[in-house]
Amino acid sequence: MQNNARLIHLGPSKAPVVYLLSDGPGEDGALCSALSGRAYSLVSVAVPDWNADLSPWPAPRAFPKGEDFSGRSGAFLRDLLQEALPEAEASLGFSPGVRLLAGYSLAGLFALYALTKTDCFNGIASVSGSLWYDGFLEFFEQALPGLSPRPVYLSLGDREAHTKNARLAQVLSCTRRAHSLLLQAGFPSVFQLNPGNHFVDFAPRMARAVSWLLDQAGSQVQGA
Repeated sequence: MQNNARLIHLGPSKAPVVYLLSDGPGEDGALCSALSGRAYSLVSVAVPDWNADLSPWPAPRAFPKGEDFSGRSGAFLRDLLQEALPEAEASLGFSPGVRLLAGYSLAGLFALYALTKTDCFNGIASVSGSLWYDGFLEFFEQALPGLSPRPVYLSLGDREAHTKNARLAQVLSCTRRAHSLLLQAGFPSVFQLNPGNHFVDFAPRMARAVSWLLDQAGSQVQGA
């Protein structure tokens, strides 16, 4: 994963660091614009192969012309923690007190997977997360008990479940269920519905998620 993590925005010393699992440089710039005025640093983490690196275990393809999911999330998370984070934080000039992980679509699924595997991140944003993924809710329910509660933001477009694809049509019920499981396990969590389908308003949706996490981080610091 060397060179896959890039410092996009350097905020004040000790400001929370947002790790964005990114699909392209356009997303990074749009998010920075939407977060104007907030104190944070942004590190963009490029994902070489979304269907492979962000899927927790093998599963059939979601679309007839797509690729099967390879299930390499474990290896990608290991590389993220052992290579990308140290590389990125060397360029910061300080060791962050708060790390936040944010992802959209399959990256949102991966963000929740990472929540169950590491305490490295102090907050998680899953925006339009692919929580319909085969077996994920069962895994999530079993993994949450005993984990250290951290803020988790979930959101979804209100048209995303309106699809003829039977697997993807479960996304609203699955996201509501994930939110319920988080609350039951003591995690501070919100779930927000946004207007539109899966493919619109990436920057404002992600900015709302990150802003909420930054507010949560500020409240934690003040209450410490």
